Amino acid sequence: MNTAATHDTKRVLIVGRSPNVLLEAVDILRSRGYEANATNQFDDVLSDYDVRQIDILVFGGMVPTDTKERLRGQVSALNPAVTFVQGLSGIAGLIAAQVEAVTTTDTPARTKVTYDDSRRSVLITLDAAARATVEAWWATSLQPPEPRSTHTVVFDRRLEPGHHAIAMPREVPHEASFTATRINGSVYVFTVGPMPSAVTRLIPASATDRRLPDVEKVTTHSDPRPADRRLAGH
Repeated sequence: MNTAATHDTKRVLIVGRSPNVLLEAVDILRSRGYEANATNQFDDVLSDYDVRQIDILVFGGMVPTDTKERLRGQVSALNPAVTFVQGLSGIAGLIAAQVEAVTTTDTPARTKVTYDDSRRSVLITLDAAARATVEAWWATSLQPPEPRSTHTVVFDRRLEPGHHAIAMPREVPHEASFTATRINGSVYVFTVGPMPSAVTRLIPASATDRRLPDVEKVTTHSDPRPADRRLAGH
């Protein structure tokens, strides 16, 4: 996904499932200046939040398909300007990078960043020298409800004008892996290795699909309060 931001959007709501991922993503985004919140209480989104004040709504991968469609329609009706982002994986740093990708400043026209799957490399074309940072994330466990992951900085230094290829190291696996490149205030996010079918088959088609285990209740607010994180059923 190659995305340059169009404005100074700051208000983010993440609708997902895994408590630790949601809370960590909120912490990262808040530390970077965003007004970020997250919830796994799908039926309460419209009552818990004023969606008219949200700029970006991120959906986690395990949000039931029918729930996602319903929320898209309801939120769009109240806030036509909202930007929807489909999370690529339950990795907090990756979610934050996806948000940054749609909120950071525009890249100069002759700067180009792509991902070449055949070479497993980020390809960068610059018309002026710039600092480039390439990061990678990948899943180390995809066991619900709390997937685990790791992260590495692949490259971080100044590049001269011209064409450059930054290869993914061997430690980055061929599945459930992702990369983000930061140049001149813009962020570009790409999939390196797709999610395995064993995981994508778990995505609930409907809210009545109960194959996934219950999770701890999470509903955060910009003014942190004790009720930000509550045990399900309490």
